[in-house]
Amino acid sequence: MGIIGSSFTFMLGTLFGVYVAQNYKLPNIRKLANTGLVMAKHFEENYRKPKNHTGNDDAVDDN
Repeated sequence: MGIIGSSFTFMLGTLFGVYVAQNYKLPNIRKLANTGLVMAKHFEENYRKPKNHTGNDDAVDDN
């Protein structure tokens, strides 16, 4: 197809995206992604297994 075919496909996709964005109510992707990250952090903080210290004197304690 070459560069002309690729450019045509890109321009067609861009025009379709502009049309959809103007005529339909689309969700805010950035807000949706941030909400997902907050939920993942909350889940990790609440359900992560505690670190298991065996009592070795050679182990480095970060506290």
